[in-house]
Amino acid sequence: MMDIERKSVNAIRVLAADTVQKANSGHPGMPLGSAAMAYELWANHMKHNPKNPKWVNRDRFILSAGHASSLLYSLLHFFGYGLTIEDMKNFRQDGSKTPGHPEYRHTTGVEATTGPLGAGMGMAVGMAMAQKHLAATFNTDDYKIIDHYTFVLGGDGCMEEGISSEAFSLAGTLGLDKLIVLYDSNNITIEGNTDLAFTEDVAKRMEAFGFQTLYVEDGNDLAAIGKAIEEAKADTKRPSFITVKTKIAYGCPAKEGSESSHGSPLGEENIKAMRENLGWEYAEPFYIPQDVYDNYAQKAAKGQLAEDAWNKEFAAYCAKYPEKKELWDKYFSEFDSEKLLNCEEFWSYEDKPQATRSLSGTMINRLAKIMPNFWGGSADLGPSNKTVIKDGGSFSKTNYAGRNIHYGVREMAMAAIANGITLYGGTRTFVGTFFVFSDYIKPMARLAALMQIPVTYVLTHDSIGVGEDGPTHEPVEQLAMLRAMPNINVFRPADATETAAAWYSAITSKTVPTVLALSRQNLPQLEGSSKEALKGGYIIADSTKEVPDMIIIASGSEVSLAVEAKTKLMDEGFDVRVVSMPCMDIFAQQSEAYQEKVLPQTVEKRLVVEAGSSICWGRYLGFKGKSITMDTFGASAPAGVLFKKFGFSVENVVKTALTMLR
Repeated sequence: MMDIERKSVNAIRVLAADTVQKANSGHPGMPLGSAAMAYELWANHMKHNPKNPKWVNRDRFILSAGHASSLLYSLLHFFGYGLTIEDMKNFRQDGSKTPGHPEYRHTTGVEATTGPLGAGMGMAVGMAMAQKHLAATFNTDDYKIIDHYTFVLGGDGCMEEGISSEAFSLAGTLGLDKLIVLYDSNNITIEGNTDLAFTEDVAKRMEAFGFQTLYVEDGNDLAAIGKAIEEAKADTKRPSFITVKTKIAYGCPAKEGSESSHGSPLGEENIKAMRENLGWEYAEPFYIPQDVYDNYAQKAAKGQLAEDAWNKEFAAYCAKYPEKKELWDKYFSEFDSEKLLNCEEFWSYEDKPQATRSLSGTMINRLAKIMPNFWGGSADLGPSNKTVIKDGGSFSKTNYAGRNIHYGVREMAMAAIANGITLYGGTRTFVGTFFVFSDYIKPMARLAALMQIPVTYVLTHDSIGVGEDGPTHEPVEQLAMLRAMPNINVFRPADATETAAAWYSAITSKTVPTVLALSRQNLPQLEGSSKEALKGGYIIADSTKEVPDMIIIASGSEVSLAVEAKTKLMDEGFDVRVVSMPCMDIFAQQSEAYQEKVLPQTVEKRLVVEAGSSICWGRYLGFKGKSITMDTFGASAPAGVLFKKFGFSVENVVKTALTMLR
């Protein structure tokens, strides 16, 4: 008779294989190979409560190799997270709870949306950083209220992607001892054996990053896997990396060790042979015997006991430390957006020309005073991005309470880490770099948009105003790129009021990430700017006519040009309206009536002025509109020279407008 633990492991294998087979689509190889380590972790070493998947002191688990989703869904099914056998049968079908790759918010128990390899590794580092930050804030000598681990499972592909090295380099530097990485090492990728392109000693790389490295020779040896996990927990100075040698498609005679099992169903005959080979005596697909369910239920029950004990401890903690309880409530309660909207200090500014990056820095520090759980950092550009929280301290292995995160030159990992911090809960975070490097951030920002998590991206030096650095550092197409992404708000403010509006929108958002595209150069404060910027687009300088002769639409540094041009056009006998469009995404969400009020269809003569690509302006320009935009790369010269060279001057705006008006 097979022992119940081995039988429970094989239950994961047969269920995962049946799930992929019924869908006729999916990735069965890794679930079969890594089933034993996943079971050992979830059943015997991971602190989690299926009855309360959001328990704040639970261990986190991320499946970085998201293609192996049938493994995670099988675990969620067996441990009682609400996935039924019918859900498993509907794998990869429209509207099912079991999509092709795990999706946060969509499936209970999924901690992060994964799929792009390595992304989960970065998000796990973010969760481990958040755990350290909150532990430093709330734990006392007698109460360890935040005390748990972050586990992440990935394979060879995750370790090949550069984002993993970026993130793990920082994790080692920070000494994130509560981070434990499980490396499913089967030496197989889609094209064949990893020797084709990946022969390095991964463990030595991780050791160089500052990790404790452990090795399990047999991926089916539950005792050895368990011993390695406990050794990882015992190291209180370093994060841990456990290499577990496995065989892809373990137990399936015709497919074991073959790349053909990575991304294709095994086939009914091969699954039948696998059942026989594993000693699984039940031929019916999706049938799991009761003793397996009973074993999982017994393992899952430990989570409720752990949470009950924590709840008792937390109550005693709150009674002894009422000031900590008050702070806890600030971290984990909803932010008072109405109070911020009416806060005069937040919206105040000096009436002098200032770069919007500097104005953003002021907003960051104002928010830091209001929100103790507000923290973030930059990819080695804090002084340039103006993202430093004054007197906030640096987050480091000697000061996990620090509010300034030094990401180093690691933009993609930075964005993934910010996702992890946000997913963890309890804090609000931001990241910063030059706008042109949003190319590195974009894949992880896309995941934030998919997950509906409100990360804020402070992206400065937003145009050819970068000047002498030249075209390599001058963003021209990045605005269009980010505006094309669903569920993200891209703000390009023109002055202090619009910058405050951008930050207000970002910090009060619950489900939408926000991009702040900010100027390097000083911009004037504009008389007509207002909180109407919160609507995405608004009339900043209106015509005296009921129907304007023309509408000039601009964003950011070009709004002041449009306003000046309006005055000169008045001298020529034309009365135009100027519309500031700090956030096209939010403007598109306004009522048709409001959009028509700002941009009436009867006014067909429209001119867009923006130091970025014209490609995203078609719906507002119409067939008779024109644009002064950047549809070439920039050049290396002082900013003033470049703006004039590429047509961003009051004179050229007036000239172009007159051509249209006459």
